[in-house]
Amino acid sequence: MSSRLSQAVGVELPLSTLFARPVLADLAASILEMLSRAGPQELPVIAAVSRHEPVVLSFAQQRLWFLAQLDEGSTNYHIPLAWRLRGRLDRSAWQRSLDRLFARHEALRSVFVAPQGTPRVEVLPPDAGLPVVEHDLQDRVDADAALAELCQQEARRPFDLAHGPLIRGRLIRLSDEEHVFLLTQHHIVSDGWSLGVLVCELSQLYRAFVSGEDDPPPPLAIQYPDYAAWQRQWLSGERLQSQAHYWRNNLSGAPARLDLPTDRPRPAQQSFAGASVPVVIDADLTRGLKQLSRQHGTTLFMTVLAAWAAVLARLSGQDDLVIGVPSANRGRREIEELIGFFVNTLALRLDLSGAPSVSQLLERTRRTALAAQEHQDLPFEQVVEIVQPPRHLDHTPLLQVMLAWQHDAVESFDLAGLSVEAAGEGLDQVRFDLELNLCEHGEEIAGAFGYATALFDEASIERQRGYLLTLLRAMVADAGQPVGRIELLSTAERTYLLEELNRTAAPYPSERCVHQLFEAQVQKAPGAVALVCEDEQLSYGELNARANRLAHHLIALGVKPGDRIATVLDRSVALVVAQLAILKAGGVYVPIDRALPSARQEWLMADCAARLVLCGDDLVEATIPVLAIEPLIVGTGCSSDPGLALSAETAAYVMYTSGSTGLPKGVVVPHRAVNRLVINSGYAKIDAGDRVAWAGNPAFDASTFEVWAPLLNGGCIVAMHAATVRDTPSFARALEQHRVTSLFLTTALFNQYTSSIAPTLAQLKYLLWGGERNDLASFLRLLKEKGPVRLIHCYGPTETTTFATVWNCPADFYGSVVPIGRPIANTRVYLLDGHGAPVPFGAVGELYIGGAGVARGYLNR
Repeated sequence: MSSRLSQAVGVELPLSTLFARPVLADLAASILEMLSRAGPQELPVIAAVSRHEPVVLSFAQQRLWFLAQLDEGSTNYHIPLAWRLRGRLDRSAWQRSLDRLFARHEALRSVFVAPQGTPRVEVLPPDAGLPVVEHDLQDRVDADAALAELCQQEARRPFDLAHGPLIRGRLIRLSDEEHVFLLTQHHIVSDGWSLGVLVCELSQLYRAFVSGEDDPPPPLAIQYPDYAAWQRQWLSGERLQSQAHYWRNNLSGAPARLDLPTDRPRPAQQSFAGASVPVVIDADLTRGLKQLSRQHGTTLFMTVLAAWAAVLARLSGQDDLVIGVPSANRGRREIEELIGFFVNTLALRLDLSGAPSVSQLLERTRRTALAAQEHQDLPFEQVVEIVQPPRHLDHTPLLQVMLAWQHDAVESFDLAGLSVEAAGEGLDQVRFDLELNLCEHGEEIAGAFGYATALFDEASIERQRGYLLTLLRAMVADAGQPVGRIELLSTAERTYLLEELNRTAAPYPSERCVHQLFEAQVQKAPGAVALVCEDEQLSYGELNARANRLAHHLIALGVKPGDRIATVLDRSVALVVAQLAILKAGGVYVPIDRALPSARQEWLMADCAARLVLCGDDLVEATIPVLAIEPLIVGTGCSSDPGLALSAETAAYVMYTSGSTGLPKGVVVPHRAVNRLVINSGYAKIDAGDRVAWAGNPAFDASTFEVWAPLLNGGCIVAMHAATVRDTPSFARALEQHRVTSLFLTTALFNQYTSSIAPTLAQLKYLLWGGERNDLASFLRLLKEKGPVRLIHCYGPTETTTFATVWNCPADFYGSVVPIGRPIANTRVYLLDGHGAPVPFGAVGELYIGGAGVARGYLNR
């Protein structure tokens, strides 16, 4: 409407002015003001150009021609139509109508040649005729299967852009009263608006020819090649610079990709196979959206765009995103009745930062959409070249989602004596990851979600549809509420995320202390081997006796329940004895890495207010009492259990974080958290037959599993010296020599060892690893060796006692990312947004961990 008004009065009227002056009288006043300032403007005329000179491609055609050269056999840019015609079809009139349509529109007769590498257009003669292949399936018992096969053949057959024609048909006769007509066009000669023109003119022509009349449409004043020549002249100089400047500024720094949660890893090369899920916005909601739009000066399109942007932001965790919007690009009256490739893609950058309300988001969206419309002439491919986003084969540059809004439904057929309905199976190709196509149908808004089947399952898209409808209803109900706080989840999904995924309760000894559980194993099998270190080994009875002697000595020194005792010891018999003794005395052990500088060691001792320090023969420097442990664990001291009455809620140890975000923090871990980690945990069943390697740094929380998983379940610790762990051949020999069944590795060591001792690792019962982002190649390398019986990826910060989640790798794993899995027994995991609400299934959120493994807190904080 604004385009025709502009041409009528001789003034270019920006869309923003039209939206700012919704009252006709105000709009007229603005036009008069512009005329009084600048006078009538000479708007450029689209004139016919000579066909004796080389005919140029439009910018859109040039972009599509270039893409076609990269993939010559591609069918990604086909526009397929399938109609079922019921009634008596006059096949002669039908063919004549198609031929006349073909002759009338030069775009349909265009082919694209490039003799010296530079493409130009050649136009086929008007009498060439639109090619139609006829098939007769009458009386065939396999007619349905044959029809499906013909449809597939048509879909798989590429066009030859240099020879054409770039439109073709198939007429399939099912009976005298029923036909299916397939019409396929290449996008380089047509677009969505063109389909309406095609249907309207084909209806007029068929009615006329059936009645014996001449063709009714008046001659076209200009053709698509005239528009292409005009476009290149008009979009140049200052106008070109202005539009380029807008898009450069608007899209600078835009995210290269919208990271939506997908059901499958993104393939290395983008797949265009697609499917669709219907979308219907019912009449009541549509009325509410219209009222909301009127109140905020937006169109229905803008309102739905704002809502979908909010949904995508919640799913991706990004508040800066780019959505593609097709623009019909038919701002001139002269080209409204042409068939051709006019459509352009506008990259709308939506800003959801700062927790906007519904009203604020609508205003932002309105401004963005209007500004983009006022700069819509620059072809999308040129915009991409200006912005220069990173290019990857696995996704389209700059944007991966599209919202298409058809303001007027494509014209319906009105064929004499025939009823026409759509045939075929619907969308089977997409050009983007997600495509939301909508149109007003009567009192409703209807359409479909198109999606890339390489990425998404139907159920995921159905959930997205539900989120969109829920958000739209909430927007109508209260435009003042923050968009980010609108609840998107259904009751069923919320229950699944919060409850079903966290049904992890399992019995474990939550009321007993770690050392008490160890003592129970001593009573059960005192002669069983509890600890091996190089050539030294201790039975459960011997280990218990040494620990008891040291515990009584500590008690005699005045150690009281709750006192913190620092240990500066390598992996050894002495360290296991020390930790057991400290717990038996009611104390809290604080492991300190011997490799740390002495100043950092002293800082840790001071921060935890250690009562004393236990170390080896090489005494450490400290301002508090230091005891060499070896003389205290041998001899004839009291070897009976101290038997102090302690609670499982009291602290067992304090372990310091790395300090990567500041000073290290002491994490206070209670006895029950250790028990939950290693007894009936649901991920690894350690028992009397297991031998667990202790290869981790004692000051890191992996050692909690390595020490207490065997000792509280009747197994055996195999302590590895640091030099053995660093030397790969020695480490492999030690694993085999000591018949290790269970091993935990940091991700770095996992990557190192899978490249050198994979066969050795494959013999394990359990191989657990974690701590950093995984190297997929290392992981897959181990899988080729058939892997251990259980290959377990573990995740968890120190604050949740070593492991919070685990993932058991299936033998047929094919993904590109190694997940962190599900919560272990007696642990709960939630993904929440910035407001503390659960995010939709699969969406980006912040991880919250609860349950028995959560530490008591940070020491002194």
